[in-house]
Amino acid sequence: MGKQKKKQKKRGNPLWTLVFLAALAVFCFSGYKLIGIYLDYKTGTDEYRDLQQYTTEITKTPETPAPTKTEEPQAESEPAEPSEPEPEPLSYPTEPPLAVDFESLKAINPDVKGWLYIEALDISYPVVQGPDNDAYLHTTYEGTSNFAGSIFLDYQNQGDFSDGNTIVYGHNMKNLSMFGKLKQMKEQEKYRDSVYFWMLTPESNDVYQIFSAFYTEADSDVYTLYSGGGEAFVQYLNTMAARSEIPVEQLPMDENSHIIVLSTCAASDTTGRFVVLGVRRNR
Repeated sequence: MGKQKKKQKKRGNPLWTLVFLAALAVFCFSGYKLIGIYLDYKTGTDEYRDLQQYTTEITKTPETPAPTKTEEPQAESEPAEPSEPEPEPLSYPTEPPLAVDFESLKAINPDVKGWLYIEALDISYPVVQGPDNDAYLHTTYEGTSNFAGSIFLDYQNQGDFSDGNTIVYGHNMKNLSMFGKLKQMKEQEKYRDSVYFWMLTPESNDVYQIFSAFYTEADSDVYTLYSGGGEAFVQYLNTMAARSEIPVEQLPMDENSHIIVLSTCAASDTTGRFVVLGVRRNR
């Protein structure tokens, strides 16, 4: 009888064995999923890194200082009444930071519409437009199925950025690729370093100055599209400027203005969004 009991003890508890095997299966499955996520991230990152070969950084031309004027001595006269100083004109960059080989990019994907460049945030990607907003949600520029997807225009916008407001979407990636760094714009220091962003297209190189950045919802009126002009559009511009959660420079805008809304998901909320709005300055 005693020997039988000893044998039963050696066999162990089958319940604990099942628990161990279940835990091991969960561990293996989790490891498999993590490896899959890592490889997915790497594939997307590698593809967009390779696409940088179709851009060339332009060396900035140093500004030539204006010659100082030598004033001729003038006869004494009555002092003139002090006049109000003229306001300094708002300045903006005039030279594009990159030259983009759109011919080669179109050979890879004819849906390309432009190239977005935000220097301080290290955001530099081709921009595409599909037949709907799902087409490039999880499809890369080269057509690979990947969670990173693409940076893409709202399918209802004109592809030449001629609408009053154009919406550009990108994923808030955990590895900070795509629009993963866009939320850094809520930091005042980053905003100062990134007051402008560029949208380079086959037709023109346009610089946009940021006038608002804020958290919102997926069904927000910031996504209401305007072809341009009209009182409603001006009201829209004023409303969006007033919502900014960071102090920004007040910019002149009217019914002829053209803006871009950069939009990404807010990590803490499935329906939350973070948007950065810029107004075109050079034309």
